[in-house]
Amino acid sequence: MRTRRTAELSSTSLEGNRPVCGIVGHVSNSLVNQQIYDSLLLLQHRGQDSTGIATIEGNTVHRVKAKGLVREAYRTRDMRTLLGNVGLGHVRNANTPGASQEDEVQPYYVNAPYGIVLVNNGNITNSRELTDELYRIDRRHLNSDSDAELLLNVLANELQHHIPDDGSDLTPEGIFSAVDGVHQRVEGSYATIALIASRGLLAFRDPFGIRPLVLGHRLDEDGADEWVVCSESLVLTAGGYELVRDIAPGEAVWISTEGEMSSHTWDGPTRLVPCAFEYVYLARPDSVMNGVSVYGSRLRMGEKLAATVAEQIPVDEIDVIMPIPDSSRPSAMELARVLGIEYREGFLKNRYVGRTFIMPGQKVRKKTVRQKLNPMPVEFAGKRVLLVDDSVVRGTTSKEIIEMARNAGAAKVYLASAAPEVRYPHVYGINIPTLDELVATNRTVDEICEVIGADKLIYQKVDDLYDAIVEGSDLTELDMSWCDGKYVTGTITDEYLHWVEDNRVS
Repeated sequence: MRTRRTAELSSTSLEGNRPVCGIVGHVSNSLVNQQIYDSLLLLQHRGQDSTGIATIEGNTVHRVKAKGLVREAYRTRDMRTLLGNVGLGHVRNANTPGASQEDEVQPYYVNAPYGIVLVNNGNITNSRELTDELYRIDRRHLNSDSDAELLLNVLANELQHHIPDDGSDLTPEGIFSAVDGVHQRVEGSYATIALIASRGLLAFRDPFGIRPLVLGHRLDEDGADEWVVCSESLVLTAGGYELVRDIAPGEAVWISTEGEMSSHTWDGPTRLVPCAFEYVYLARPDSVMNGVSVYGSRLRMGEKLAATVAEQIPVDEIDVIMPIPDSSRPSAMELARVLGIEYREGFLKNRYVGRTFIMPGQKVRKKTVRQKLNPMPVEFAGKRVLLVDDSVVRGTTSKEIIEMARNAGAAKVYLASAAPEVRYPHVYGINIPTLDELVATNRTVDEICEVIGADKLIYQKVDDLYDAIVEGSDLTELDMSWCDGKYVTGTITDEYLHWVEDNRVS
């Protein structure tokens, strides 16, 4: 195995387990290094802190991991080492200083059985118990706090139990039985792609389908099969792939190095309960997830929100509606259309600054907001402005933006959120922080409004958000635990939430 490793940084933390991630895997009839790189560029919005690519060339695993953006992380010399027609890639946001360290950067590798390399998007909620089992029973050692490394070792251990005793090779049936064993042992959310040296690519999704994972197919110039598995469908569109389907909850897909695909779904309990925050904030609007257009869902959020705004603010007291770029833009446009109010762009965004949502520490976050957004006074001067954001989490960013709008000359500043109040931690792979950090904790809407300094604060209703996402689809459930406190896996206890809070580095 060949690896370029990044410089060592500060110590790890629990939050290293819970980054927002983008993952992709390719099975091709030519070198996949450029294809993976191009796919990661399209998934860059899902993670800007670190990235990694791995390929398999026969029995050899090639791997490059680095900090930073995709376009900055890889050099020509790195790409030349990434040989092989099967590979995977990862982009990731680190949520705390400790999570930036080298040992937390994916993909992870284990040499037995066969040689396996893995990337994951999600959060394992029984990581304490699994870590103990791996050490005491399976005799496996972990080098980091990463859920991806934990999941890799659970998978490797299950695969070890399904290697035929007669010396024959591992079969797809054996691989699927191993994944069934993973589902039985692991709790939480996981969308996972793994390579098995000289054999192929494996992808699987947790039994609740919380984190997204889609399968695409195309034919090369000679009519041979090529496959891609990734977090969002926009990768398929850009690469000329046909969307085969979303990988189902509890489903595993195996694609051999020759391009032969087979699949299997766990016979245990499964339900499709995708994370609503993908539609609110995380996913790019040109993606389709679980049969739902992200852009269409955000338009409907704006339509639903318009009725709530009209109930609380006389329409003639709003001069202009503005989005806080970027993910709130479709909702703001539709809200303005429904209410018949002028829509304007009042903030220009510096796209070379990372998301404030995942920046470590309040002081750094506050500084970054002003680097990230620049108001245009001509659009604010003397106007009563309704700002539209995708959500209000800590309230720090909202407070800064409202202050910027006032300093730019706004007569009044109202704020509307396309999502309901965020009142509970998110434990399934998104860095929505602990209760003490949430601005909505133990506060009424009027109290939150006072904290952030708005003239009026309007939240989307919970039922309206649900309807906006599922309308016209086959979806019947959503993970909205961050606003309703209902954790779909049924295994989240107060003790676990306290443990998360106690181990968090802010």
